This record gives sequence, C-alpha cells and structure tokens, in this order.
Amino acid sequence: MTYQRICVIGGSGFIGSYIAERLTEQGCQLTIATRRRERAKASLLVLPGVQLVEADIHRPEALKSLISGHDAVINMVGILHGNAAQFDKAHVQLSEKVITACQSLGVRRLIHISALGADERGPSLYQQSKGRAETRVRESGLEWTILRPSVVFGHGDSFLNMFASLLRKAPFLPLAGAHTRFAPIWAGDVAHAVEASLSHRAAIGQSLDLAGPGVYTLAELVSLVGRHIGKPRPVIALPQSLAMLQAALMECLPGPALISRDNVRSLSVDNISDQPFPSALLGFRPTALEALAPGLLGSDEFNLTMSAYRRQIAR
Repeated sequence: MTYQRICVIGGSGFIGSYIAERLTEQGCQLTIATRRRERAKASLLVLPGVQLVEADIHRPEALKSLISGHDAVINMVGILHGNAAQFDKAHVQLSEKVITACQSLGVRRLIHISALGADERGPSLYQQSKGRAETRVRESGLEWTILRPSVVFGHGDSFLNMFASLLRKAPFLPLAGAHTRFAPIWAGDVAHAVEASLSHRAAIGQSLDLAGPGVYTLAELVSLVGRHIGKPRPVIALPQSLAMLQAALMECLPGPALISRDNVRSLSVDNISDQPFPSALLGFRPTALEALAPGLLGSDEFNLTMSAYRRQIAR
C-alpha cells in the first residue's frame, strides 16, 4: 500500500475498529484520535501499529498537530442525534477543518466516510449536513474518495444489536419507518473498501455507494433479528404522525434517545443505491447479511468475538 502512515479521525468506535484491523494487517501505522482513551474499543488497544491519541479534533491547532507527518487521512466522524448546529459542527465544520489542515500540511490523500442518502436537500438535518460535507470534500482540491455506506452491521453494532435488545424485552415492537428499505453492509466490507480505495489510484475523485447485496425493509430486518435470537415478535408499523410522537417522547427521556424526530425524517426515504456495488474498482463483492447473521446474533457471538481478540493478541 502506498500510504503507510494514516491518521484516522473518529476511528475509536465500532467501524473504526474494523478499519484499524484491516489496515494494520497491511502494515500501516495508524494514529487514531479519541476524546477519551478509556472509551475506545478494547480491540484497538491490542493492535500493533495503532497509536490512540486523546485530542480535541475541533481545535484547528490540535487537528493540525494530529495530522502532521501522515501520508493520508480518514475522516469518519458522524453523529446520529443532534440539532442543526450540532450536525453542522460534527459533519460540515469538522470536514472543513480537516481539509484545511491537510492543505496546509501538504497531505493530499483523504478518505471521507459519509452515508448513503447524504443530500443537501434531504428530509433530515443529518442527511443535509452529510451532503454539505461531501460538497466541501469535492471542492477541496485534495485527492479524495467519498465512501457512502448504507446501514452498517457487525460485532458491536448499534443497529441489529439494538433491535435484538428490544426484542428480548418487548412483547411487540412499534416501528417507525417499517417499510423503509435498506441495503445493510458488513463493517468488514467497509474496512475492505477503505483499504482498496487507498491502494488503487482509480478511486481518487470517486464517490462510492457501499450497499450490501440484499435489500430489506426495516420490518424485515427486525423479523430477521427476532428469528436468529429466538424471540420473534409482532412488528407494528407506525404511521409518520405516531412515529414523530414516539420519537418526541423518547427525546425527553434521560440518556441517548433510541430514535429522534430527525431519525424519523431520515426514514422517510429508502437507504439503498441505484448503482451496483463498485466491485470492479474495489476488487471484491460484499458479504450477504444472511451469511453472517447467525454468528452475529446467535449464541456463538461471544465466542467469535473472543476468538478475534485472541488472534489479535497473538500477533
């Protein structure tokens, strides 16, 4: 791989752990920014070639110091809940700061992880801010690649596992966006796409939709989760008005909301791509959800996770 020293902004969580493992297997040295080291994924701490650095990435001086000395930057910061100002700060303003730091330091290569459905004219603040960030990247003059995954699943995700938790407790599930369609992509395939984008010059200047091979409504995904955990439950599709009311009530509860009104707005449009997966460019085909769901949601999930940690420690 051409780029050996890579700075990852926002890479201390679920998807970042997959990317870090994939890139360190290729001999890359990673610097991963985190707000709190103790909250970073435990699997990152045992990976060779990974340096976790506590930094306030919203401070231009700290960001410039973090990026200095690297060959490429991966920006994968994203939030799902917030108001207009918070979405703008996390998605748009931070992207602008990353671009400015790269330009001033002469770091040309930028991988920007966005989201399928990012659109400046989208129905939600989340989608709009993601769309504005993509525009800033395209206008940056850097050697950029934008990756746009659909909903991402894998060990430790906050999507399939959230529904698994709800289904274990609830006799039925009232569901916003029950008929919205998704093309779930495995986190390992997102990591593979990052590595392939860094390896192939043809990926520069490309916006690539990362959609899995299967398309499911949200209700079908919930039913799939229920079957695999042995807790099939009735799913009640909520109309938009009731979904918004449910989300408004959840926003009033302490702690992170399971769903917000902005999430409901995002669910008003399908999260699928009209483009085929870019297999010719990336060099692989995405993995089907059905192939991985038994291990992710079945009783062997813990053993699989521990086996992965043991492999990492043995390196």
